Amino acid sequence: KLYVGIDVSKNSSSAQGIDSQGEKRFYLSFKMDAKGFSDLIRSIRSHCKDDSKVTVAMESTGCYHLNLFAFLVSKSIQTVVVNPLLISNFTKLSLRKTKTDKKDAMSIAKFLLVHKETLSQIASTQDVQDLKDLARERESLAVLISGIKNDIKRILQNTFPELESMTKLFSQTMLHFLSKYPSARLIKRASSKAVEKAFVHSDKRKRVSVRPEEIVSAARASVASVSVAKEMILPQKIATLLYLKEKQEKITDTLVQVCRSTVIDDLEIITSIHGIGEQTGATFLAEIGNIRNFQSAKSVVAFAGLDPTIRQSGLFEGKGRISKRGNRHLRRVLFLMAKHASRENTFFLTYYERRIGDGLSFKEAILATAHKLIRVIFSMLTKRTYFSTQMS
Repeated sequence: KLYVGIDVSKNSSSAQGIDSQGEKRFYLSFKMDAKGFSDLIRSIRSHCKDDSKVTVAMESTGCYHLNLFAFLVSKSIQTVVVNPLLISNFTKLSLRKTKTDKKDAMSIAKFLLVHKETLSQIASTQDVQDLKDLARERESLAVLISGIKNDIKRILQNTFPELESMTKLFSQTMLHFLSKYPSARLIKRASSKAVEKAFVHSDKRKRVSVRPEEIVSAARASVASVSVAKEMILPQKIATLLYLKEKQEKITDTLVQVCRSTVIDDLEIITSIHGIGEQTGATFLAEIGNIRNFQSAKSVVAFAGLDPTIRQSGLFEGKGRISKRGNRHLRRVLFLMAKHASRENTFFLTYYERRIGDGLSFKEAILATAHKLIRVIFSMLTKRTYFSTQMS
């Protein structure tokens, strides 16, 4: 058998091939282009005629490893993507501190040889990568949207601080209104008819729980400071928010559509859990790929970085926290899924309340619920069954 470790970088990469006894078979430095990829596959096949006996490993490097990964998979070469932290810890076992691309490639190859029985293929198709790209773009937009909302709240604390306690700031109608009247000062200067007209959205319906005259009254009594700059900035922030929300909706629709067209059965299984919708279900599936990549539910827990750390020395035993060494995107969506399930699903609500009764804090109880959710989902996906309250 041939085990190949590849140290990937943006422009060029290094590949080290070793056999089952750990003996060197070849080393290649190649460009990250078509010729370089061809040189790599030629070197691999010149040292092992049977592709089924070749395994390649590379570190996850953001975006730089993706094209090479897809190329090797298309050539029927078993290829795995390894968490860089695992390689780093493995390298520390050596007393030598020399670091070169060639030695890094050898470290990855040796790691692959040692762990060949336990490594799983993190992704195997372009469809899975497309799902992951869409899910992470949606997550990035959610972070941007959250930041813009906080900016809007901060500006309103100066231009109209009383408004936040009166109504929902981020309804379409209220955002439309604030685009025209971003401060208490401008509301006071406008006529009552003009203010009321600004509350009418494009579908001609009012969508706020507070009457226009109440807002005018609050504006007249407001302690807001006068800031022409903030009055100009706020409408721009709102325009950015509306643009990002529109973009997020399009990404979400595409994510769900791709998920339906590729893993519709898995999506239907996950969403059979009341409280988990298509958006979070699709994001979860995008991050884990094929459930067969994982030997057990504990493997999924570790992959998400939700496994507890252990701190023990002699008679001292510290309280463990989650490792956070896994997939942060998966960890985030699991927390969202656990929160929704603990609110809307009787089965998980009962479990959550029991853990609260055991003395756990809110965050600890949600974490415990996330672990329970993983066990249930793993069982459902491996057994190809829909949700039942009889699941453990």
